[in-house]
Amino acid sequence: MKTRRNRGRVVAAALAAMCAAAVLPGRAHAADPGEYGFDPGAKKVQGATANVEASELDEGVPYRSTIRPGEKLYYRVVLDDVSNAYVSAVAVPGGSGPVAYGDGIKVSLRETDDTSCGSEQANFGSGEYARPITAYAYRTIEEGPASCQESGQYDVLVERETKDATDTRAWDLELRFLQEPRLKAASAMPTKAPENWPSGTPGPLTGQQQKRSGGSGYAQATSLENGRWQDTVAPGQTRFYRVPVGWGQQIHATAGLSNSTGAAGEFVGSALTLSLANPAQGFVSDATLAYSGSPASASLSPLPPVAYRNRYDSSTQVNAMRFAGWYYLAVSLSPKLKESFGAEPIPFELSVQVKNEAEESPYEGDAGVFGVTDQDREVARKGQNAEQAAKSGPMKVVAAAGIGTGTVLVLGLGVWTLLARRRTAAAAPAAPASGAAGPGGHGPPQGR
Repeated sequence: MKTRRNRGRVVAAALAAMCAAAVLPGRAHAADPGEYGFDPGAKKVQGATANVEASELDEGVPYRSTIRPGEKLYYRVVLDDVSNAYVSAVAVPGGSGPVAYGDGIKVSLRETDDTSCGSEQANFGSGEYARPITAYAYRTIEEGPASCQESGQYDVLVERETKDATDTRAWDLELRFLQEPRLKAASAMPTKAPENWPSGTPGPLTGQQQKRSGGSGYAQATSLENGRWQDTVAPGQTRFYRVPVGWGQQIHATAGLSNSTGAAGEFVGSALTLSLANPAQGFVSDATLAYSGSPASASLSPLPPVAYRNRYDSSTQVNAMRFAGWYYLAVSLSPKLKESFGAEPIPFELSVQVKNEAEESPYEGDAGVFGVTDQDREVARKGQNAEQAAKSGPMKVVAAAGIGTGTVLVLGLGVWTLLARRRTAAAAPAAPASGAAGPGGHGPPQGR
């Protein structure tokens, strides 16, 4: 029995070693500075210049597409008559060089007769440097007569604005279509925006600073909880993070850029941009800082606690805080710093505070991406991104490093075969001590 137990331990150890080798850190989805990390499950889709030829987007499925300067591209979604719907587009210019203040994208959701349901624009602003920017359009269900309330097909129109007529390079797009869950009791929900909410700025955090490396895209965003987080960002690079914010909770964030340890450089306006997006990847707010080589910081303007009624406010900063879930922080550093301070990454601190106790969800059943669970908070504590969290189960760990189940089975069978041969050899009669030939007239193998 002892021998069998030992053999079982050998097999378990061998399989564990194979799994451990499969999940060595730092191997999956490595990205160069400035490279955007698209959702690995994203499907490719081509936008149509004619709306009747538009490809349909499925709910909850990420998509990749491209758009050229001045293009107006159509996609299509099918909506019911009871759900609020959201379609987001992340524009990824890549290494497209300088951009103008108004360069960017506009996303709109429209009826097939071109009636607009809602739209949002995103541009590069005063920083005038290329980086991933996001915008979303939505259809909301309203009481009384209103447009865009019927079930059926709707157009998603993505438009690109580029001032430079000589720029012909395409931008990548990451698209996503989501629908909000139904309310428990719609009649009991407030239908007016909040008149007052705590708008004070919390005091600075104290305590130990911790290191946590940001992701290269929304899908790879590193999870954070309350605390002071240290990372580095290179000129032209964007780091992504995500924070679980429940109903009734209020998020505050500050990015502080370290002093330059190299030679002194010229003053750079809008050197760093800290931006916030909501769970549907809709833009919420941003803040910028100027840099001359000395420490500098920028904080997001005070934002209201997450509440369903926020959607009725006319301010983007307020109405975008309309549901709970993972909120995304992006830290972008201008490529202009490379000329003044060199290409080496600069350390920075991201301070995150989520205030108040989480309140009950207003939705029926599972809130999906529009809610925060205890598991989400544990993921934030561990610092996992969405892919790591999804693949943290026993067998899913193997898949996270790109090694298939079939490969594991083959390796496992190899271990079992080896042990079976050893058992057979151990059970066979001992060879004659003199090395005399056996029944076949051959002596024992030599040299082993």
